[in-house]
Amino acid sequence: MIKGVNHTIIELSDTGSEYYERAILIIKPVYASVQRAVLEQEARRMLKKMEAPSVLHSQKRWRPLLLTALAGILSGLLVGFFLH
Repeated sequence: MIKGVNHTIIELSDTGSEYYERAILIIKPVYASVQRAVLEQEARRMLKKMEAPSVLHSQKRWRPLLLTALAGILSGLLVGFFLH
């Protein structure tokens, strides 16, 4: 922490996201005099636009492809088993 520096901070404990528990936003000094309700409303709007971390996005993309591949392999094995 830096001594002698004051910042306006908004902490949102209810982010509405399954990924993020809490958000702490530091307000620019130019906007420190804006009503707190307006700042909180804008912070919530910004948080709603946030998506899952990119690592989770890449994992979710592979799931349907993996399931389709597994279904194809199993289908091929079953067809081969019954035709043999």
